[in-house]
Amino acid sequence: MNIIDSESAAVPVPPSLIAAEDLAAGYRDKTVWQNANFAFGRGEFIAVIGPNGAGKTTLFRLLLGLQRPTSGSIRIFDAPPKRGNPQIGYVPQRHQIDSDTNVECLELVRLGLSGKKWGLNPYSHKDRAAAYAALEGVGATELAHRPLGVLSGGELQRIFLAEALVSNPDILLLDEPLSNLDMRRETELLHLVDDVVRKRGVTALLIAHNINPLLPHLDKVMYIANGRVATGKPSEILTSERLTELYGIQIEVLRDPHGNVAIIGIEEHHGDMA
Repeated sequence: MNIIDSESAAVPVPPSLIAAEDLAAGYRDKTVWQNANFAFGRGEFIAVIGPNGAGKTTLFRLLLGLQRPTSGSIRIFDAPPKRGNPQIGYVPQRHQIDSDTNVECLELVRLGLSGKKWGLNPYSHKDRAAAYAALEGVGATELAHRPLGVLSGGELQRIFLAEALVSNPDILLLDEPLSNLDMRRETELLHLVDDVVRKRGVTALLIAHNINPLLPHLDKVMYIANGRVATGKPSEILTSERLTELYGIQIEVLRDPHGNVAIIGIEEHHGDMA
């Protein structure tokens, strides 16, 4: 009988796309959070949640190379984050779009490739094809030639997602994309992001207040609160014991028969996270 050496038979662990060790972030003399350790691999869907002002967007600024850690290290593709990394697609929390914005959706999506201001850079056939493909990927080809100013909130989020995906990034950062969406549009957008994660192997981090719509899709949760960061599977992080440790006060995590989570005991009202 052959005996297999367990070490030689071990399956190699793929390297993390994002890894942090003893990471701390802040501004000038203020530390926002510290002692964060986490690693995210290819094709993971991660929710970033926590109270307002806890430092969720600060995390994205670190990943985008817009801010440096105050201590510790963070690496993307085994290198420090850098500005303008084409391997990262980003949907910011706010876009300056109003009813008078006449720029076509196709033009905005193309900006994800060129980075030029709209209207000043003519299409190449390659860019045009890539922009159409990105719109098709989010089910929005019929919006290609419609002006941004007439779109609904749900339609705009599809366009912003297409813009972030047009360069075929490995990492997708979405800062509160579910804000101001009704339940139907919220569900549709989450299914789109989940498809991107599963079919393309993209690693997606999504900042949200309401964790419940995300739960069926998530691989991990990053919970930022009280100057600390806890990361793991939803079943590991969304527990009374773990959140009590994180906040330093007694927290109760309740679940209804459908698996929805309610977090009880936080002084600041977090009904939007329940």
